[in-house]
Amino acid sequence: MRTLILLALAGLGAQLVDGSLGMAYGVTSTTLLLAMGTNPAAASATVHLAEIGTTLMSGAAHWRFGNVDWKVVAKIGVPGAVGSFLGATVLSRLSTEVAEPLMSLILLTLGVYVMSRFTFRGLPKGQLGKPLRKRFLSPLGLVAGFLDATGGGGWGPVGTPALLASGRMEPRKVIGSIDTSEFLVAVAASLGFLLSLGSQGIDFVWVLAFLLGGLIAAPIAAWLVRLVPPRVLGSAVGGVIVVTNVRTLLHTGWTTVPTTPVYVALFALWAAALTHSIRAHRAERVLEAAAPVAQETSTASV
Repeated sequence: MRTLILLALAGLGAQLVDGSLGMAYGVTSTTLLLAMGTNPAAASATVHLAEIGTTLMSGAAHWRFGNVDWKVVAKIGVPGAVGSFLGATVLSRLSTEVAEPLMSLILLTLGVYVMSRFTFRGLPKGQLGKPLRKRFLSPLGLVAGFLDATGGGGWGPVGTPALLASGRMEPRKVIGSIDTSEFLVAVAASLGFLLSLGSQGIDFVWVLAFLLGGLIAAPIAAWLVRLVPPRVLGSAVGGVIVVTNVRTLLHTGWTTVPTTPVYVALFALWAAALTHSIRAHRAERVLEAAAPVAQETSTASV
C-alpha cells in the first residue's frame, strides 16, 4: 500500500510539472521511479503505459480548443512512434547493470537542459512563419522518440523547444501538437516493452496508481501555474532531476569521485540557478508592468 501511495504521488508530481511547463513528465516520473529502485526497463514501461491515458486526455483537450496541427502530428508522431518502439526494444535487451547508468545519463542530460533553458531563457517563445517540412519533423520525431523510450522521457524536452525554435508555429499549437503526437509515442513504446518483456517486471496496479495520480494532478497543475512562475519551477525541477541522476551514477560504480564535494557543488549550482530565475522573473514582471505606462505616455505626447 505504501508503494502504491508513493507511485500515485510520483504521478501527481510529474503531472504537476508537465502541466506547468509543458514538458518533463516522463523525465520527472522516470527519475522518481528509479530513485525508488525500479528496474530501468520496467520504470520506462510503467511511465509509457500510464502516458497512454494522460496523453489521450491531453490530446483530446488540445483538439477541442483548436491547439492541434494534424499535419505536424502525423509528420512527427509516426517517426516518433518508430523511434520509441526501437528504443523500448533496445532498453529491454540491456542488462540492469548497463541500463541503469545509461538511462540516468540520458535523464541527467535532459535535466541539465531543462534547468539551463528555464534558468537562462525562461519560457520558449516562437513566431509565426512558413510551414514545417517533413525532412525536419521526421528525423526530429525519430530521435525524440528513441530518447523518450530509452531514457524514460524526452519527447517534450526535445520536441517542444525544437518546434518553437523553428519560429514557424504558434506556441499553443506547438504544445498541443507535441502532446497529441505523444499518444502515438506512448502506445508504440508500450508495445515495444510488452513484446520484449511480456509482463515481466511490469505491475499494472502500479501503472493504474501512477495514472490516477496524474489525472488528479491535471486540474491542480492548471491552478498551480498561476501561483508558481514557470521559469522558477523549471529551474527547481531541473535541479531535482540533475541531483537525483548524479546520485544514481555515483552509486553505479562507474566513477570513484568523492561524493561529498560533488553534492556540495551541485546544490550550490542549483541554488544559484534558482536565485537567478527568481531575479529574472521579477525583472520581467517589472518590465511587463512598465510597458503599458510607457505606451500611454508615448501616445499622450503625440
